[in-house]
Amino acid sequence: MLARLSQGYAEDWHRVPGKLQMNAYNDNHQTRQRAFSRGRSTAAAVIAMVLAVAVADTAAAASRIKDIVDIEGVRENQLVGYGLVVGLNNTGDTLREGSFTKQSLQSMLNRLGVKPTNEGLTSKNVAAVMITAELPAFARQGTRIDVTVSSLGDADNLQGGTLLVTPLLGADGEVYAVAQGQVGVAGFSAKGEAESVTQGVPTSGRIANGAIVEREVAFEMANMDSVTLNLRSPDFTTARRVGQAINAFLGTAAAKPSDPSTVHVDVPDSYRRNVVNLITDIEQLRIEPDQPAKVIIDETSGIIVMGENVRVSTVAIAQGNLTIRITETPEVSQPSPFAEVGHTTEVPRTDISVDDSANRRLGVVQEGVTLQDLVNGLNSLGIGPRDMISILQAIKAAGALHAELEVM
Repeated sequence: MLARLSQGYAEDWHRVPGKLQMNAYNDNHQTRQRAFSRGRSTAAAVIAMVLAVAVADTAAAASRIKDIVDIEGVRENQLVGYGLVVGLNNTGDTLREGSFTKQSLQSMLNRLGVKPTNEGLTSKNVAAVMITAELPAFARQGTRIDVTVSSLGDADNLQGGTLLVTPLLGADGEVYAVAQGQVGVAGFSAKGEAESVTQGVPTSGRIANGAIVEREVAFEMANMDSVTLNLRSPDFTTARRVGQAINAFLGTAAAKPSDPSTVHVDVPDSYRRNVVNLITDIEQLRIEPDQPAKVIIDETSGIIVMGENVRVSTVAIAQGNLTIRITETPEVSQPSPFAEVGHTTEVPRTDISVDDSANRRLGVVQEGVTLQDLVNGLNSLGIGPRDMISILQAIKAAGALHAELEVM
């Protein structure tokens, strides 16, 4: 078979040698072209993969503008009201003479056409409460919001109570919502003759969807000429990055940072009739917020929080405590059996040990290139959070800690 194939190729070669040579060259050239194309495709795929990973890492480190700014004018408003909770199981306020709970109950009953006497108001099933709520931005009439109910008098428990109709006022004194409903209490309290158990706070509760919005806060966005962004963590660098990202997206210098916490955005003509679309597009842009070097210390709980940009110069640290432990182990000394003279006495025995932490020598914390290096250097000293707080304060006093030290 191989011989016949070889013979056939030889005959074709002799018949059209030029053509056969050209075909062989074309075949080899096409093979090299396919190999080169495959190599180029593989290289392109590798480059695309590397770029994708780099973009993914950058995107993971960046934050949406939506998560770091507030839109001026788009905000909540606090509401407050005073009301009565009824239906308690003998756990309400004491209706003593002159108490505000008793006066409120009398006033409410008078409005309902009931004229009670002072002697008739002895119930323990009523409690005076304060109602607080947050009115969301652009809340429309008929919208329901949650309210929080908190006892104002000496009530023991609000469980099982019902809040009567209570108007909720804004800072301007106007009524914006009306609350009423069953109070839900997470905590409980139980007691007997000799013991009592309390879990949570039974004098505070919530009413889900317990208030209906009756008045709207007027705010019109359709005809706005500019939008103001307020950074939640003011910073010059972050404000500049926000402005640069917005300008790059819009293709015009519409965003102008005015201070570390404010970025003004002029509404382009393309968004003139729909500012909501502009805000929606701006919110989805991503930037990497900058943060100052700061160390937060809570001395009460021993918590230490360090920012990413905290740096420390090379510094030597020695830490040690003097501990003196005194142990008293008295022994009893008594005479031998059948001894004619002697009596039982107590002989003191004292054991004193001193720990001067001699094994804790001077340690060197090298200049921190990253936060991890700084943490590893401090942890290598083998100290606890309480001592580390003192060390950080001492490093700051020595001028080696390049960060703001804030003690809570």
